[in-house]
Amino acid sequence: MTVMALRLCTNLAFTGFRRTNLAAAITTATTRSYAVDAALKSKLDSMVNESKVVVFMKGVPEAPKCGFSNAVVQILRMHNVPFSSHDVLEDEVLRQGVKEFSNWLTIPQIYIGGEVVGGCDILLQMHRSAELIDTLKAVGLDSALINEKS
Repeated sequence: MTVMALRLCTNLAFTGFRRTNLAAAITTATTRSYAVDAALKSKLDSMVNESKVVVFMKGVPEAPKCGFSNAVVQILRMHNVPFSSHDVLEDEVLRQGVKEFSNWLTIPQIYIGGEVVGGCDILLQMHRSAELIDTLKAVGLDSALINEKS
C-alpha cells in the first residue's frame, strides 16, 4: 500500500467514512499514476544532466517555498558550487514524474553527476560528515569548504 493510500485511510477513518466506500477510495488512490512515459523520461534525463548539480525543489533558489528546499539551497551555497534548479510547483507532471523517475518520493531531490543523491536529510548528512566535499570532487567541483575538512 502506498503512503498516499495510508494517509487516505487515516483521514477517512477519522472522518467516519463508511467501510464499504473505503475499498473504492483506496483503489482510486493507489491506481492513480504519473507513470514516466518515454517523452518525460527523456526530458528528465536531460534535466538531471544539464549541470553537475541539479535540484528539483519547491520554489526557486532566490525564493524557496519550503524549509527543506531552503536548507538544500543554503548547503549548496555554503559549498559555493554552481547548480541548476527546477520548481516542481510550476508543473504537476514534473513534480510527480521526477518522483517516479528517481524512485524517491520526496521533494527536494538532489542529483550530482546525473545520479540521484536523495533529499534534504541525505544532503545534510553528507554535508555534516564532509562526504559531500568528496562527492562534489568526484564530479569535478571543488567545495568552498575544502580547507575546513583538513
